[in-house]
Amino acid sequence: MPKIIVDGAVVEDNWRILGVDEFDSLEQLAEGNYLLPVEAWNQINAAVKTPPLNLGIWIASTEVPEQIEGDFQNLAVIAVDFPVFADGRGFSIGRLLRQRYGYRGQLRAIGRPIRDQLSYMIRCGFNAFALAEHYDPELALQSLKDFSESYQSAVDQPVPLYRRRG
Repeated sequence: MPKIIVDGAVVEDNWRILGVDEFDSLEQLAEGNYLLPVEAWNQINAAVKTPPLNLGIWIASTEVPEQIEGDFQNLAVIAVDFPVFADGRGFSIGRLLRQRYGYRGQLRAIGRPIRDQLSYMIRCGFNAFALAEHYDPELALQSLKDFSESYQSAVDQPVPLYRRRG
């Protein structure tokens, strides 16, 4: 199993990401944990009253949280795709999920996030990271401590530094 960073520790990833073309029916998801594209989640949510607990969602950088239908607050994992280094839309998606929609579960960065982005992702509310293949998650843990203090308010610290010093 691949390893990911969750809440500051390296753990085995027991969630499988299904691509847009890989979802056929709810029956195929009977065993294991799956992260589904938003479209597949919306299909399941429309078909059943209570979706299974072994399902999560992954959001493409071209999508927005408003496209998720039904109550997603009880999902264990919502993942946001970072397809390339220069695509920063995932930061905004994470912040919206935490601040506007109040999501409290695991918010995971997937795709190709890099080590240098981790501290910024934490500021936006991410607490789990599936790094690009060439990064060692154990070494990447060090980047979670790159900055000891932040000036601006954010998801991880809602009070700006000048108010904390008073």
